[in-house]
Amino acid sequence: MDKIFAVANQKGGVGKTTTSVNLAASLAATRRRVLLVDLDPQGNTTTGSGISKHDLVHSVYDVLLGQVTAAEVILASPGGYDLLPANGDLTAAEVELLDAPRKEQRLKEALAPLLARYDTIIIDCAPSLSMLTLNGLIAADGVIIPMQCEYYALEGLAALTETIQRVAETANPSLHIAGILRTMFDPRNTLANDVSKELISHFGDKVLNTIIPRNVRLAEAPAHGVPVLQYDKNSRGAMAYLALASELLRRQKRG
Repeated sequence: MDKIFAVANQKGGVGKTTTSVNLAASLAATRRRVLLVDLDPQGNTTTGSGISKHDLVHSVYDVLLGQVTAAEVILASPGGYDLLPANGDLTAAEVELLDAPRKEQRLKEALAPLLARYDTIIIDCAPSLSMLTLNGLIAADGVIIPMQCEYYALEGLAALTETIQRVAETANPSLHIAGILRTMFDPRNTLANDVSKELISHFGDKVLNTIIPRNVRLAEAPAHGVPVLQYDKNSRGAMAYLALASELLRRQKRG
């Protein structure tokens, strides 16, 4: 059963951070113990969780370099989940890890002591196929791939699935695609519908049934430092992420 999910896509602007924050909040709303790991130097997951990235004493950067334990850095977020925060310091980790021993395993080893403490761990990966993203993929059981239904997204998806396959073959045999999530979806858009059909044709049940719509409330929530479930629990965006949480829990039970 999947316990650790990496939310990954090397293409930016696809709703990766939005998905990480709102999925964490939605799972927490079901009484699950959730840890959200911000593995993106932009720190948007941290600020979107109501925590200032500029006031951090320690961050996931210090954890990856072995200076502190993950348990010492974790903060409680207003969204009902715990957060392993990040800020711009994380950019330096890319360089500093280059010659470090077990550099690809750092996150996995840091999270190992926490596995009994949480029901679900979500890792928001950086929008690139970097050393940080590699750490996220090696630490994870399943990958959730948010993507817009656009032509170029299909090319990016092919590259990402190849990377996931290589990581599974060389470093993490349990890694698999837990779900492809269609985000910012507008059913009135013909191209979006065509790409959606092509996704289902190629990937079958890897494509999640839940679709995240374009929603103003989803876009507004990060500016207030809260998940959309707290910002407007009756919005279409909030309902969609609650549905996503339910779908993933059902898949976990089946798997």
